[in-house]
Amino acid sequence: MLVGSNVRRVAIVGGSRIPFARSHGAYARAGNAEMLTAALQGVVSRFGLDGVRLGEVAAGAVIKHSRDFNLARECVLGTTLDPHTPAFDLQRACGTSLEAAIGIANKIALGQIDAGIAGGVDSVSDPPVVYGREYQQILLRAFRARSLGARLAPFLSLRPRHFKPMIPDASEPRTGLSMGESCELMAKRWGITRTAQDEIAFESHRHAAAAWNEGFFDDLVVPFAGLQRDDNVRPDSSIEKLAGLRASFDRSASGTLTAGNSTPLTDGASAVLLASENWARTRGLPILGWLSFGKAWAVDFERGSEGLLMAPAYAVPAMLADAKLSLQDFDYYEIHEAFAAQVLCTLAAWESAQFCRERLGLATPLGQIERARLNVRGSSLAIGHPFAATGARILATLAKLLSQDGAARRGLISVCTAGGMGVTAIVERA
Repeated sequence: MLVGSNVRRVAIVGGSRIPFARSHGAYARAGNAEMLTAALQGVVSRFGLDGVRLGEVAAGAVIKHSRDFNLARECVLGTTLDPHTPAFDLQRACGTSLEAAIGIANKIALGQIDAGIAGGVDSVSDPPVVYGREYQQILLRAFRARSLGARLAPFLSLRPRHFKPMIPDASEPRTGLSMGESCELMAKRWGITRTAQDEIAFESHRHAAAAWNEGFFDDLVVPFAGLQRDDNVRPDSSIEKLAGLRASFDRSASGTLTAGNSTPLTDGASAVLLASENWARTRGLPILGWLSFGKAWAVDFERGSEGLLMAPAYAVPAMLADAKLSLQDFDYYEIHEAFAAQVLCTLAAWESAQFCRERLGLATPLGQIERARLNVRGSSLAIGHPFAATGARILATLAKLLSQDGAARRGLISVCTAGGMGVTAIVERA
């Protein structure tokens, strides 16, 4: 053990996030640092942490400027936390803030720290715009030169092509396919229909709209840049409207993924406070639940036969084995809706006797889940998906759900990520 000899329970005290906004909209002029600072300050203000030194803050972003090399620490310094609070950046694509929470939880469990905040942020509206390597080398040759003539000479090789910017995208370097194109292949492999995907999207909007109307998000979301609510939620969504959208990634007659059943490009930030039981109770803070298990996994999507976003299908059963639980031992399931098809492919894999036998080494399938317990307050299709912020959003939402349901015992989180990875967790009711 790095510190203690006993493993401590890790309490989820609560979370805070700014409203999630469609890209190039409400937050078009906001950057990662501003948004993450607002989410962190939301936690600080909500739980009376002004001037408090926390053991650690861990946060990250997927799309990140080089100027934000120390993003988490700079954002801590922008809040009213004690400036002696350390912080560090990490990144695991769309699983970033859930991975941050697991990391903070491990430190608490081992006794290294008593409390910490995990978070994430992303802005599609403020991407780092860079230029190609040829242009970079020209500039560097000029910089290294020792005379005026030598400094000017490299610029004589400039050509118009050098001024074409390279905008970040979500294509996988190993395959050249976007995440949507990759998920389209998964949908075809698993026989996921367009109708089934649209039904998932419709339910996501219906549940999210109801959650907002019922005030569920009122203490989880702080206003930012004039926005009070997530602006992608469509209360008037319908199966008929979703069915009218054209395919986005495969324009042939067989394409099934659309703008409606895929997550929108989104800006936003979220954070969640974790602590030891004693630290939370001493300060009179709520304990909504316990973060009890976590697991990360990866699949060989480049050379293997597995789909890019199928790692959670492996991570969850491995985590269930750790916890000695079955897939049906949960009251709530929070499966990140990167695409409706991804959710459905994962569920289909768990129900498949062949997949569970050949890929997971199980004698029987994991089985079905009760759909009425899936993403009951909406998820990424409706609320939006600022890549690194989604995990913390889900963790805070699930902890609150469990705390409000006296009959509930536990909930499961599953997040797929770029690079063929997945991050999963189990939350138990306090």
